[in-house]
Amino acid sequence: MPAVFPARDGPMKVTPTRLPEVLLIEPDVFGDDRGWFLETWHSRRYAEHGLPDRFVQDNASFSRRGVLRGLHCQYPEPQGKLITVLAGEVFDVAVDIRAGSPTFGQWVGVTLSGETLRQLYIPEGFAHGFCVTSPTALLTYKCTRHYNPQTEFSIAWNDPDIGIQWPVATPQLAAKDCQAPRLADFPTERLPPYPMGKTPA
Repeated sequence: MPAVFPARDGPMKVTPTRLPEVLLIEPDVFGDDRGWFLETWHSRRYAEHGLPDRFVQDNASFSRRGVLRGLHCQYPEPQGKLITVLAGEVFDVAVDIRAGSPTFGQWVGVTLSGETLRQLYIPEGFAHGFCVTSPTALLTYKCTRHYNPQTEFSIAWNDPDIGIQWPVATPQLAAKDCQAPRLADFPTERLPPYPMGKTPA
């Protein structure tokens, strides 16, 4: 019996999440018993839906089940991220950390997988994290700014004030993520402002 591959003919669908700036994207996927094809980014088409028309860096991440990466952010030089899972499954999370935002400290989580090929756009000013819920997962993401280790910081993945409902109880973490402080421990001037582009008071 031939393998079943995702197929989603028709116009790309973009849906705001409960954090409206964070967008769930269902791109066109052309699939049959040979495999599948999709455009993971098209500057003009994605810009029509409010995404940036320019990304400057592409990253790939391969992880095993139970690995949790995050919550990560950069400021200054915040990164917007367009995330795609090509194989496996992850629970992907965005947290609004913009000082003064009406949704400050709130989070949204979406399951992304190589079966659905849905994407998530996380704009500048949001922290990002994900955990792997399949044996392995291959994740790729485009960034609006270059990575800068001098401006990157981590927020505790299990910050009780944020209250993310992760699907793993005891994840595998990097050392820097084990030691990450809570969001409340960051002074306002260290966080991205709301709206973006505004200088914090």
